[in-house]
Amino acid sequence: MLLHNVSLKPYNTFGIDATAARFMPLTAIEQLAALPSAPPYYLLGGGSNILLTQNIGEDKIVIHNQLKGITTVAEDSESVVINVVAGENWHQWVCHAIDKGWCGIENLALIPGTVGAAPIQNIGAYGCEVADVIESVFYWNFNTQSIESLTAADCQFGYRYSVFKRMPADNKVLITSVNFKLYKNKQPNVSYNALTDYFKAHQVDSPTVRQVADAVIAIRQSKLPNPAITGNAGSFFKNPVISLAHYQRLIAHYPNMPAYPSAEQMKVPAGWLIETIGYKGYKKGNAGVHSKQALVLVNYGGATGAELLSLAKEIQQKVYAQFEIALETEVQIW
Repeated sequence: MLLHNVSLKPYNTFGIDATAARFMPLTAIEQLAALPSAPPYYLLGGGSNILLTQNIGEDKIVIHNQLKGITTVAEDSESVVINVVAGENWHQWVCHAIDKGWCGIENLALIPGTVGAAPIQNIGAYGCEVADVIESVFYWNFNTQSIESLTAADCQFGYRYSVFKRMPADNKVLITSVNFKLYKNKQPNVSYNALTDYFKAHQVDSPTVRQVADAVIAIRQSKLPNPAITGNAGSFFKNPVISLAHYQRLIAHYPNMPAYPSAEQMKVPAGWLIETIGYKGYKKGNAGVHSKQALVLVNYGGATGAELLSLAKEIQQKVYAQFEIALETEVQIW
């Protein structure tokens, strides 16, 4: 069922008021079979990774994925494979796994969005990536009008990357569900510095899955704005990866610059770069940079997508001018 001239303000965490000329709430796979394969589609889940810069015209259909379901596929004494349908809320799925005592996604608690979006950019936080626990991804292929699947290896996961990222916003596939393999008796990963420090301060030597999730939630809430209060899409930029030679040149001028090995390169925190050029807490009209986390752009109320995009480009230009590092957006620009 197609709806017409629908405001997308409730469907994006930036709170940008844009209109979709054609909008379809997707509640059953059968609806996809009824759609033509030719028109481009904008695929919308939780709206936590998009910046709307214009109205979506009649030439596109915005599909809001509302498919739901959680099913056990396989289980033994050590692990469980669960199929989770793409429209499920990501954090609620994490909470479900924690309630069951399953280990593997607790470090990814409180990440906004839906399950279907998780593999697209290989979401990650606090030392874990969703690729670590994905077995396979199922998707609707608009060209073949059928559900197909890829193994985790075929998804070509990398840092905030998957084969699905190669596809433009009007892509020809829609993720329908994901198979996750989680563990029953595995020790949670607390190697990330923020978690190590947290549990040291709380004198916890062997935290449970629930304790790790609670720690992640507490840390995230202390640093990141609540999109229900202040419009944002979490991390706006990816942490750039630079060559060792580039890193050596920069460290000579910025000895306190943090960096982490990534294969034979170095990953530099984008938030540090943005803070160093003086943009942490910066405000321009109703758009700005969060005062506690420079990686987060915020809508203070009434900002347009164009204003936020202009600020993002300004930051990119200043970072490149000072560090010769090209920041890439993690957020999709519509």
